[in-house]
Order: sequence, then structure tokens, then C-alpha cells
Amino acid sequence: MSFSLPDFRRKWSCRGYMSTGAAMVTAAAGLLLLAETAEARKYPAPLDIFNFGTPKPRAAVRAAKIPLPKPRPEEAPKATSKASEESPPQAAGKPAPDKPSADKPAEAAPPPEKQASACRLALTEEIAIAPSIPDIRGPGACGGEDLVRLEAVVLPDKRKVAVKPAAILRCTMASALADWVRKDMAPLATSLGSAVSELDNFDSFECRGRNRVAGAMLSEHGKANAIDIRAIKLANGQSIGLTDRTLSREVRERVLHSVCARFSTVLGPGSDWYHEDHIHLDLVQRRNDYRICQWNVWDPLPQVAPLLPAERPEEAPPREVAAKPETKEGAEDETAEKSSPSKDKSEPKKKAQPSKPGIKKRR
Repeated sequence: MSFSLPDFRRKWSCRGYMSTGAAMVTAAAGLLLLAETAEARKYPAPLDIFNFGTPKPRAAVRAAKIPLPKPRPEEAPKATSKASEESPPQAAGKPAPDKPSADKPAEAAPPPEKQASACRLALTEEIAIAPSIPDIRGPGACGGEDLVRLEAVVLPDKRKVAVKPAAILRCTMASALADWVRKDMAPLATSLGSAVSELDNFDSFECRGRNRVAGAMLSEHGKANAIDIRAIKLANGQSIGLTDRTLSREVRERVLHSVCARFSTVLGPGSDWYHEDHIHLDLVQRRNDYRICQWNVWDPLPQVAPLLPAERPEEAPPREVAAKPETKEGAEDETAEKSSPSKDKSEPKKKAQPSKPGIKKRR
């Protein structure tokens, strides 16, 4: 067998090998692409936003059987007759009052009423005219609960002592104030020959710090637990000024002992210069029931002599009788006549000397 290079090139050329290899590679790539496509169809494409993938066939839809109610038996009563017996007849076109209509929504149920406290039940109209007011929720801790507006205190003899202006207080504070007026101030006014008619309220509820100082602790006035009183007026027009030094010291001391026995804080003249013209009363609760009573009852002011002279008494002799005797009047006339000519004679006037011109001095 003979073998030559031209025969080899003719039978086994590289071009043939190249075309065959390319066909095999193309066939293998096609098979891989078909395999990947078939595998990808099993799962949805992660970036198939517009749902371009092959849709899955839907399951067969079957109609569900809905059970229908049983027919109403013939012997059963009619529904309209029972409804007409329970509800009264209504005008046509008007909805029932207890059922909300489509146009008008159902109204919200009112909040439950707050139960009255023991103090509120005890503070009746036979003791004080003090209607309840809603709770106050002010800025910070201002305000309080169980509040009343104390307008007047009713005495045991049914007389009313007006509180001007009306005081907004807690029920416990209003009750203590009413007991003080009824049991202490009413007998004091009776001893003075009159009855209590008015209570001068200087300040009650006010959301502020102590003594109205900016940044100070919250005052009991801000909690509606304090009141400031300046005077107590009587029916005969007399006014008992609690800090009036012209008033009897005994009367002011009786008021001092009464308030210090009933209230936990009493501030007046001598405590600080904020309470020189009124009395502060409150019911603050302290440890071990500690109380403060700072009120100096000063002595009455000395009476100053009047600026005008006193009137002439009726038993004084008339002014004509109290004149000087005649002998003295004659002597006085003679002395006046002697002194008159001496006054008429005037001394000779001195000639006026010519004034010399001033001489200027050199500096």
C-alpha cells in the first residue's frame, strides 16, 4: 500500500475536520439550550415583571353547592303579625326612634356618670350653696377633682352668708370653710350685736406658684385647696377686718384661735410681707399632721391728736366776759399815742454820694 502526502490531504483535509467540529459544537449547544429552557419552565422567571412567561393551566372550576333554607311550614305564624304586636304602629316613612336611620348616624353613648363623693353627699343645701363643677385639668399639676363653686354659707337659722366673689374650691375645703363660718363666726357676730352677712373672698382657685413668684412651687391655690380672706361683714354694716389694727385685739385673737384649730396652714401679718393685708387658709396634708399658724395679732395703733381744734364747750363763758379790763386798755392807748409821733418823725436822709467809676485791675 502506497501512502503519499497529496493523498492524505485529499482524503483528510483540515477543512473537513473544521466543519465537522463546528457542527458538533453547534449541536451540543442546542441540546444544552433546550435542556435549560425545559428546566426554566418549571419555575417562574425572577425578572418576569410583565408576566411574559408561559402561563400555567388553571384548575377546573367547580360550582360549590350552597345549602338553601328549608321552606317555612304552613302552620307557622306570620312574621309580620308578631312584629306588629311588639312595636307600636308608626307613621309611614318615619324610622323608629331607637333605630338609627341611614341618613342620621347612631349617637355615641353618654359617658357613665361619676359617683358622688362622701363630702359631696354631706355638703347639702342646708349647709352651703355650692353646686358641683367639672374637674379642672390645667397646665402642670393645676386643677383638681370633686370641685364646687361656693356661693353662700347657710347658717343654722337659715340666713345666708354670701361669698363674694364665689370661690372655686375642693369639696373638703368648702366644707371646712362652711363649718368655720357656721360654728365660729356666727357666735362671734352675735356677741358683737349683729349677724354675719358676707365673706370677703380675696382669692381662691388660681393656677400659679407660691406668692406669684415665677418658678416657685405650685401654690395650694392652684389645687383649689386654699382661700384668702380679708374681712367679714356684719348685717349692721360693721366690717371685721382680720388685719385691721384699729379693731379690738380680743376680736382678732378669737378669729386667730378659730382658724388655727380648723385649717392646716394659716398665714397672716408677720409671716411674710405677702400676707400683710389678708389671711391665707388651706388644708394641705403634711407628714405627722404638721400645722403652720403664723399670724401676729398686732396691738391697736395709737390714737393721733386731731389736726383741728376741739369745739368750744357750751359751759364756757362768752368771749365778751373774758376780755381784758378797762385799766389795762387805757394804759395801752397812752403808750400807743406816745409811740405814734415818734414814728411820724423820720430821720433826715443822707445825701447820695456820686459813685466813682470802677478801676479795672490788670490780671
